[in-house]
Amino acid sequence: MEKKTVVLYPGLAVSHFVPMMQLADALLEEGYAVTVAIINITKDQNIAFAAAVDRVAASKPSVTFHTLPRINNPPTVTNDAQFLIGYSELLRRYNEHLGEFLCSMPPGSVHAVILDFTSNVALDVTKELGIPAYTFVAYSASALALSFKELGDSPLDLFGVPPVPASHLFREMLEDPKSEIYQALVNMYCRNLEANGMLVNTFASLEALALGTLKDPRFLPGGEFTVPPVYSVGPLVEKAGETKGKHECLTWLDEQPEHSVAFLCIGSLGFHSEDQLKDIAVGLERSGHRFLWVVRAPLRDNTFAVHGDPDLDTLLPEGFLERTNGRGLVVKLWAPQVDVLRHKAVGAFVTHCGWNSVLEGVMAGVPMLCWPQYAEQKMNKVFMVEEFGVGVEVVGWQQGLVKAEEVEAKVRLVLESEEGARLRARVTSLKEAAAMAWKEGGSSRAAFGQFLLDVADLEGRTRA
Repeated sequence: MEKKTVVLYPGLAVSHFVPMMQLADALLEEGYAVTVAIINITKDQNIAFAAAVDRVAASKPSVTFHTLPRINNPPTVTNDAQFLIGYSELLRRYNEHLGEFLCSMPPGSVHAVILDFTSNVALDVTKELGIPAYTFVAYSASALALSFKELGDSPLDLFGVPPVPASHLFREMLEDPKSEIYQALVNMYCRNLEANGMLVNTFASLEALALGTLKDPRFLPGGEFTVPPVYSVGPLVEKAGETKGKHECLTWLDEQPEHSVAFLCIGSLGFHSEDQLKDIAVGLERSGHRFLWVVRAPLRDNTFAVHGDPDLDTLLPEGFLERTNGRGLVVKLWAPQVDVLRHKAVGAFVTHCGWNSVLEGVMAGVPMLCWPQYAEQKMNKVFMVEEFGVGVEVVGWQQGLVKAEEVEAKVRLVLESEEGARLRARVTSLKEAAAMAWKEGGSSRAAFGQFLLDVADLEGRTRA
């Protein structure tokens, strides 16, 4: 009997693509065939995404990867406030090729399509073909609940989530409601309500309140909008040890005492100014603690410097590397974050609060220093500090400069103080809960099983 196929249609963000590919592993384990439909993006258009696809495809021989034909004259997708507009148009233009691909598969073989939350324009295709379609949400249930609530009449009536300052919302939410950007955001969220369900990369004991809220009929009163079934299927993060070879930083960590190292990594797009890099360096040096710091070149002229190595001698204070030699290690551009966080020497994680990093920190049991940068990270910071109790805020990020004194104080707080010990105890408890979520009887495994049952039931009714 031919296997049922689930088609995954990821967005173009690495942070969304990687956890979706962990979902592919779960589907394979349940006996499904998995095919990934990829928008044809060249490396010069999105080097990080293209590299991630190549790496993941090489590591998952059981998954079929299909690149859709390139469209003519693709719209420009800018890395600024207009991003969502260009991105939505790009996805809309690819609908024809996605439909042709789904139609090319053996009749009745496609069990369901799971598409990225930001790629919901593809629901037009699945509806026309009568294929069950689900969206994959790569960020927190709390941010999802908050963003959906924005569709109502009371923008900050935050039923089910902690109070969040308006300045911490998605930047598109702060636009004029009549603007094209605001309308594009609202349309994206409304379209997701048309899916047959939403799979969220979280687990019940981490976000019980938000998940309960999304299922509460009082959440979106009035009947205009209804939230489809929500399945918490996380944590879905890259597995430890998947990096080829042993990175130099892991060898260095092997020589450090347990829970003694502050690890600083501000995401794949986290570029600090030269002034900020110098203040971080001064703060780390004054703290007296060990550190592992991933440094990237600053942002210049709205172009991310992803091709060249940062010049550490120019970017960091004179003599810093020599004075901290042995106590600290500076790594250029990249480090195997999952492996680093799970190393016994790491005692604190300075993070941009991207959801993948939050889950990786929780799964490693490492308390976090929260330094948000963009997107939903500001909201995540609130949840991490106020609700989850796994981190402390690094003050000054909203003003554009976290001073050396603040870096020093917060590193000391997490690694030395009783408050730091309480953070570690809380995140250790959540680490244990995360480990249980996908085990037999765990909440995420049960939610995933319910999702599969619902898909089979829906497919049966559709084909009847």
